[in-house]
Amino acid sequence: MEREFNFNNELSGKIAMVTGGTKGAGKAIAERLLAAGAQVIITARNLPEEPNEKLYFISADLSKSAGTAKVVTAVLSKFGRLDILINSLGGSETPAGGFANLTDEHWEETLQTNLLAPVRLDRAFLPQMIRQKTGVVIHIASIQGKLPLYESTLPYAAAKAGLINYSKGLSNEVAPKGIRVLTVSPGWIMTDSSKRMMERISQTKAISIEQATQSVMDALGGIPYGRPAMPEDVAEMVGFLVSPRASYLTGTEFVIDGGTIPTI
Repeated sequence: MEREFNFNNELSGKIAMVTGGTKGAGKAIAERLLAAGAQVIITARNLPEEPNEKLYFISADLSKSAGTAKVVTAVLSKFGRLDILINSLGGSETPAGGFANLTDEHWEETLQTNLLAPVRLDRAFLPQMIRQKTGVVIHIASIQGKLPLYESTLPYAAAKAGLINYSKGLSNEVAPKGIRVLTVSPGWIMTDSSKRMMERISQTKAISIEQATQSVMDALGGIPYGRPAMPEDVAEMVGFLVSPRASYLTGTEFVIDGGTIPTI
């Protein structure tokens, strides 16, 4: 059976939510889904630096159960349903120095943000998706789930590894009910915060921005493609995965790292 897709408006009529949707890859994903015709909701703790009136913003701290409850209530009361959930919220604020410098609080905060926040949102929205027999859930993980950096981001790496495994198990449960669950694992992304980090390295070591960027790529073991990912690279993959063109894809992890991970 042949199917025709309108790539320019393929998400028309869909309600999508992107957590962490005010900056970085989350912002790029939200804008990509909006361009494809979806009604897009974004969440973050703080207001967007560049407000977009076409994006419906909900302020919430999703590392807390109360934040999840606030978002779920707001979405269902305003829109009545959710068709696409992009769990993009994530990050690490743990100190450098290896495992001995990491307290219980560091571990708990990182796990809450990177693993339990998506678990809570999935649990809240999946019953409604199951009732309508359609829906897509995307978990934004990281190549650190397979390539951990022990110096400062071990809790983040462990949380993302857990997210990848959880995502696979969840897919096995809900795929027969019409719900697709997928994982996208980016490598290093050149976000605004990454650019600021390159500037700090450049100033501290008295080297160029290009040399600073190369030093980080070298620390990762190299990026064969020769550059970090851009937020739009991740957004384009997500845009495809949530579209009707990817209707047979579920339970799979898609790595976007320019070849960083040295194994298959």
